[in-house]
Amino acid sequence: MGKIIFYEDRNFQGRSYECMSDCSDMSSYLSRCNSCRVESGCFMVYDRPNYMGNQYFLRRGEYSDYMSFGMSDSIRSCRLIPQHRGSYRMRIYERENFQGPNHELMDDCDNIMDRYSLSDCQSCNVIDGHWLMYEQPHYRGRMVYLRPGEYRNMRDIGYSGMRLSSARRIMDSC
Repeated sequence: MGKIIFYEDRNFQGRSYECMSDCSDMSSYLSRCNSCRVESGCFMVYDRPNYMGNQYFLRRGEYSDYMSFGMSDSIRSCRLIPQHRGSYRMRIYERENFQGPNHELMDDCDNIMDRYSLSDCQSCNVIDGHWLMYEQPHYRGRMVYLRPGEYRNMRDIGYSGMRLSSARRIMDSC
């Protein structure tokens, strides 16, 4: 179970909204969200409603200003990341619709292009576990949260033109 508290203003000021699950649009609770406190669990927060736009992984802690973790705008939606116990498996494909060379990941990979000689990663099938994929090697740059399921192309989840270059399992007990 997770718990996150959102505040309208920086430094935990203004009205607040407490959330213990997914929230697709925070505008009905707060006019804006500029700081938050994660009391338990792990969350992805998004700068647009409906889990769209830039996303950021937050674990237990205090985030006094949305800009402190690289966000360019107010937090608009959030998703609770369930704890996963067990194996991690994801099959990545060089092209959309599960085409082209492919490889199975069971561990973190700090540089997909170097390790697997892929020119790109445009689709994937998350079989087990929850993953973060990053646009740059060594877990840097914009990220995308992937839960179990099929991702035929990255455009469908809002990442047109983004090269996914590294992947990390979400293993934190948060």
